[in-house]
Amino acid sequence: MANLKEIRSRISSTVSTQQITKAMKLVSATKLRKAQAAITQMRPYADKLNGVLKNLADSANDERLSKYFTEQKLEKVLLIVVTSDRGLCGGFNANIIKRVNHLLKNDYAELAAKNQVDLLFVGKKAYENFKKTSNNCLTDYITLFSNLNSETGFSLGEHALEVFLSGKYNRIEVVYNKFKNAATQIISNDILLPVTLKKTGTKTVNNDYIFEPGKIEILEELIPRTIKTELYRCLLDSFASEHGARMIAMDKATDNAGEILKQLKLVYNRGRQAAITNEISEIVGGAAALNG
Repeated sequence: MANLKEIRSRISSTVSTQQITKAMKLVSATKLRKAQAAITQMRPYADKLNGVLKNLADSANDERLSKYFTEQKLEKVLLIVVTSDRGLCGGFNANIIKRVNHLLKNDYAELAAKNQVDLLFVGKKAYENFKKTSNNCLTDYITLFSNLNSETGFSLGEHALEVFLSGKYNRIEVVYNKFKNAATQIISNDILLPVTLKKTGTKTVNNDYIFEPGKIEILEELIPRTIKTELYRCLLDSFASEHGARMIAMDKATDNAGEILKQLKLVYNRGRQAAITNEISEIVGGAAALNG
C-alpha cells in the first residue's frame, strides 16, 4: 500500500505540472500573437528604410559619412547578446550561448585572448552563464525586455552609436534569434556597425533628384535612424522567438505529462488490483481455515 501511496502522490504532482504547463502554453500563445504582430509590422518599415538608405548612399561619397561605413582594424568588439529573462523555452537561450562561445573561440579568438571583446546583455539568461567565466559583462540594458518599446529599443541603438563613433569599439555585432514562425527560430549574428548596406532585391534608381536640404544632410539623419531601427527589429525578433519557443516547449511538456499520467495510472490500477486480489485470497484462506 505504501507503493500505491507513492504512485498516487506522483499522479497528483504530474497533474499539477500538466496544469501549469498548459497555462504557460496559453499565456505564451497570447503574448506570441502580440509579438508576432509587432515584428510583422516592423519588418516592412525596416526593409524600406534600408532600401532608401541604399538608394541614397550608392551615389553619396562624403567624409562626413565614412565614419559609419569604414571597416577599421579590429582592436575591440562589442557583442550585444539577446536572450530571455526566463527559462522553460527549449533551446532558445542555450543556442545563443553556443553561438557566442563559437564567436569567442573562432571569429574573435585573438581579441578574446587579449580581453578585448565585451558582452552587452539584453535578457538575463546569457549573463547568468557568462558572468562565471568573463569579466567583460555589461548589464546596463539587461532588463530591457521588462519594458520593450520603440523608446527603450532606440535608447540601446543610441548607446551603440555613441560607443562606436567615439572609437571605443571597431565593430558591434548582435547575436539573437530571428523569428520565422512559432516553431522555428534562426540563430543569427548580424554586424550592426560599421554599416553594411543590404541588397534590397530591386535595382537602385538613379534619378536626378533635388534634395532639400541636401543628400548628405539627409543621410546624416537617415543612417542613425536606420541603425536604431535595425537593432529594434532584432529585439522584436528575439521577443517573438522567445514566446514561440516557450509555447512549443510547454505544448510538448503538456503532452509528455499526459503520457506519464497514462503510465502511472496503469501501474496504479495494476497494483490496486493485485492488492485487492491478495486481500480476497487472505479472507478466503482465513475462512477456509476456520471452517476446517
